[in-house]
Amino acid sequence: MSLKKQYLKSKPLCKVTFTLPRELTNGAESANLVGDFNDWDKTAAPMKRLKSGNFTATIDLPRNHEYQFRYLLDQAVWQNDNAADRYVPNGFGDGENSVAELF
Repeated sequence: MSLKKQYLKSKPLCKVTFTLPRELTNGAESANLVGDFNDWDKTAAPMKRLKSGNFTATIDLPRNHEYQFRYLLDQAVWQNDNAADRYVPNGFGDGENSVAELF
């Protein structure tokens, strides 16, 4: 997995590309990027499936914040990002959320 961060010079934003590699999708047909930046809406950020089988999504996020997120595969299975800046307990007692730091 990877998080690619591109800080924009003209705006206080960071263009973040989230990539979920095929090997970690367990054959999923769909993936969604879900996090506090979209109020944990399971349908707000569908990821694009590439020919390689990887899933990707790029979103602009305000700088100087940190964001919790996870990937939702086939609307049923949660997956974290191995390239996250860190992890925090998710509050449900069943795992952790990935964190992207944009400082």
